[in-house]
Amino acid sequence: MQQSIIKVRELEAFYAGKKALKSINLDMAPKKVTSVIGPSGCGKSTFLRCLNRINDLILNFKCTGQILYDDKNIYDKDIDVNDLRRRVGMVFQKPNPFPKSIYENIAYGLRIYGENNKGVLDEVVENGLKKAALWDEVKDDLGKSALALSGGQQQRLCIARALAIEPDVILLDEPCSAIDPISTAKVEDLIYQLKKNYTIIIVTHNMQQAARVSDMTAFFCLGELIEYDITSKIFENPSNKKTEDYITGRFG
Repeated sequence: MQQSIIKVRELEAFYAGKKALKSINLDMAPKKVTSVIGPSGCGKSTFLRCLNRINDLILNFKCTGQILYDDKNIYDKDIDVNDLRRRVGMVFQKPNPFPKSIYENIAYGLRIYGENNKGVLDEVVENGLKKAALWDEVKDDLGKSALALSGGQQQRLCIARALAIEPDVILLDEPCSAIDPISTAKVEDLIYQLKKNYTIIIVTHNMQQAARVSDMTAFFCLGELIEYDITSKIFENPSNKKTEDYITGRFG
């Protein structure tokens, strides 16, 4: 059986004392795509943001239980959170490039870690943009502001930026909800390519997208993990009636 890269054990999350996640348990294998689906407000993004402790930045947030990444609890006191976020990168719902050049958006993360060798940065920028299927579109305009790119290009730039610091895991929080269908198809193709080298966890409200891109699917409802299985089983033969009702559009 394949070793899990992330193991979630009895995870509960609270905002100002109100419970947002209830006793979540699941294991995620490396170099697979896991989709997290469910109705709005069901805890999908809260769960995703627990995986690299972005929720720590929210006032009155707390969580209990364990998230084991490479068999170490990421909420232990001795964990370097900056190192965790380097290894578990994140791309948000709305493209959020820095108000800098295309080049500097990619190089920024390495500069933070003290890398200023132009040869190294040039190589990382080119590799990151190639991995994000953006190089051919921008290679002659690397000095241009990232804000001048289209929405879909900006989102792929944000993926390239996350890849530049060589994470093991990429978290995608509804990465296609703010971009057009053609750009969405490009991002989905990109996810398919990236899973050869990265573990990808994607929150999506688009069930067709989940069915297309993911190996495993987790269905959340009202803060609970209702069902977690191989994607084809979730969509074709779910074990839980709530899952079936959501998949067939009876609620949500």
